Formats: sequence, structure tokens, C-alpha cells
Amino acid sequence: MKITSYGAAREVTGTKHLLDINGFRVLLDCGLFQGVRADSDRKNRNMGFDPAQLNAVVLSHAHIDHSGLLPVLCKRGFRGTIYTTAATRDLCAIMLVDSAHIQKRDAEWLTKKQMAFVPPLYEEEDVQEVMRRFVCVSYDMRVPLGPDIFITFRDAGHVLGSAMVDLEYVEAGKPRRFLFTGDMGRKSTPILNDPWTPTPVNVAMMESTYGNRDHGPMASLDEKLASVINETHARGGKVVIPSFALERAQEVIFALKRLESSGAIPALPVYVDSPMTVNITEVFRLHTECFDPEFAALMRGAGEPFDLKRIRYIRNLEESMALNHLTESAIIISASGMCEYGRIVHHLRNTVEDPKNTIVIVGFQAQNTLGRRLVEKQREVRILGVKRELRARVRTLDEFSAHAGRSELLDYGARLAASAEKLILVHGEDEALNALKSGLEERGVRNVSIQEPGVPVEV
Repeated sequence: MKITSYGAAREVTGTKHLLDINGFRVLLDCGLFQGVRADSDRKNRNMGFDPAQLNAVVLSHAHIDHSGLLPVLCKRGFRGTIYTTAATRDLCAIMLVDSAHIQKRDAEWLTKKQMAFVPPLYEEEDVQEVMRRFVCVSYDMRVPLGPDIFITFRDAGHVLGSAMVDLEYVEAGKPRRFLFTGDMGRKSTPILNDPWTPTPVNVAMMESTYGNRDHGPMASLDEKLASVINETHARGGKVVIPSFALERAQEVIFALKRLESSGAIPALPVYVDSPMTVNITEVFRLHTECFDPEFAALMRGAGEPFDLKRIRYIRNLEESMALNHLTESAIIISASGMCEYGRIVHHLRNTVEDPKNTIVIVGFQAQNTLGRRLVEKQREVRILGVKRELRARVRTLDEFSAHAGRSELLDYGARLAASAEKLILVHGEDEALNALKSGLEERGVRNVSIQEPGVPVEV
């Protein structure tokens, strides 16, 4: 088998790993690059391979940096099948349409700015076409992909419907197993099951996003969030939370529910200003098969984990714009998670220069994004083309991360390497990749390598 990575090799966005198994070509994920506009646009328009030559796509989960270029495949001749879980399929039906709308708005803005037509990567009709190619597969169900090739989805515990890809194939008459972890979740998160415990494989490809650092313990999350909210409320300020619409927003709302129910925070107004988040929260209610037993029982019972005393889910633009004139303390949750587009950009514009406010970062922020500049607490940040002084407080709560931290990655990688001939690290910036590789080698792992972009690797 030959593996070539056209994204998420020495970076964390644009995941695309092409497998060539005896001439059968399988693409693992097809994600959108995010970051510096000119660089990401160039990468998104030049995939590096011919989609018409693909036999199948296997999608690990719905995050846009893993699924966001699927419509482009069909535009360029892909006629195969996309295999994924039912929850991921339902989420993609929402998220890809949203991505198309955002690209249309961005294209209109760029066309006006550059005085020349800038086409979006795809439109809503292209999303409709790609959705026809999805086939849903349940966890732990072994299905044929091609000649002597089978896949089994294993629960990755990262986001709703996320899966590791357990791939079996025959090469030179011998059975082989390859595991692609996709994005790995953490143990003991409050909504999803723990990641699947691996069994022996011949080759493994593992994510490395947090290979250089651990998150704070889950047990401290509620206390830290309550402290931020109460301190900001005492100043008369607003808490602004940029959040990924998928999983992170639901986890934040559930955490607020716990704090409000216990009396740890007052019943403040909470505004969920993201139509996609509203839609995704409804999808959550359909897929209890992805939940850990305690949360599934809560969903089946009388409890409603996504309702608060003063919560409002906002869809229309007029209600969103009205939040700019709020004078009372409130909590605003809005997308996108890396602050690159969407309604959160407008909320940041209106709150970033007021020291009474707090911006709470609850997810990974890629290089060259507004979210990363906020995490770095740069003195000035550019928002909607205008430089603004960062006077609001910025707090980072890594405890919310849906990615496994360094210790969990080391444990998982060492377990995989015990049987694997090769352990390949992907989906990480250089510092994280190098730190994880060194850490594994300190544990005696000698068969670990870092995947290079565009370089075929025989395994």
C-alpha cells in the first residue's frame, strides 16, 4: 500500500490522505484548508490528485477541515461512494451547505474588493450532488470497500459520529491491517463515549494536534468556567465564546447547564448566535448511539441538557445584530471556532476593545487565524480589515478540547506501535509532531515517522 498526504501533513487543516491499495484508490477525508486566505485558497483549488481517479472516500468526521472539500470532488469528476457514519452524514448535510453560503459571501466581498470575479469553491447545488454519494455505516460493522478491502468504523470519541478507520486488505497474498485514527477524542468527556481501545495492526496513522502539551483536568473545567463568568459579570461585562458549531458549542451549553443548576453562576442571558449550531443541536437529539451511557440516559429522561433558564437560540440576522446593543452582562456563543468568519467576527469587533469583557477560547486555534492571535494576546488584532486594540481579557480553557492531549497520545501511540511495523504521525504543527515523536522514542518506540506533504510512502 502507498500513502500520499495532500493535507494535514505537518499542519492541522485540509486533511486528505490518499491510499493506493493494489491500484484501488481510497481517499481518507477531504478537508478544507483554513488560515491565510491567499495560501489556503491556492491549496483548496489545487488538490494535487485527480478526483476522477478515486474509487472511494472514507470520511472520519464532519469537521470542515476534514469534509469541506467533498463537493469539489464531484465537481471534478468523482463518481464513487463516500462511506461514513449516520451522524456524520447528517451533520455534513448541514455543515457543507453552510460552508457553501460562507464561500458565496466571501467571493462577493473579494470580487468587490479586487474588482475581478472570484468564484466560490462550490455552491449549494454541488453539496446536493455530493450528498447523494454518502453511504452510512454503523460502528463496528465490517463492510467491503473494494477487492479484498474491508473497513470497520471504530468510535473515535472526538465529535458526534467521529470514527477511526480500521482497514483490512490483502497484499502479496497476506492479510494486512491499517488504522487511521482521524481526530482522537479524550477519555471521560461528558457527552461522548471514550475512544476505541486498539487491537494489533500492521500500520497506523495517528493525529498529533496536541503532541506537545496536555489539557487541564476535566474535573477543573466547571470551576474555571464559573470563575470567568462570575468575574466578568461582576465587572458588568460580556463573556464572548467563539465556538465550533459541532460538539464544542453543545459541550459549552451543557457545562453552563451544570453550573446554573448547581447555583455556581447566576441565570444570565445566554445567546447561541449561530443558525448552524441550532441545527446541529437538533441532530444531537437523533443520535444517542454516540453518547456515553450517563448522557444518553439524560437525553431519554426528563432532563434537557441544552436548555437554560434564559437561553435564546438565534437564527435570523436581525436578532444577531441586536446583540451589538446589549448593555447588560450576558454570554454570547457564536461560530466560527477559529474566529475566521461568521457572526463571531462581528461580536468580537464590538467587544474586543472593552476591558470589562472576556473572550473565552475553548478550542484549538490554527496558525495565522484571528483565534490564534487572540490566544497569543497580541496588542492589536485586525478584525474585518480594521486594526483594533485588544483590551478585553482573553482566557483559554483547554479543558474543553475534543482532542486527546499529549499523555493520551503517547499512551495510544505506544500501544499501536507495540504491534505496528510503522506508526505515522499526521495532523500536527511541527512543534507538536516533533515533541510527540521524541516522547514516543523515549518510551522505546523506534518505528515512528512524521508524514511529509505530497511524498508517497510505501507501507
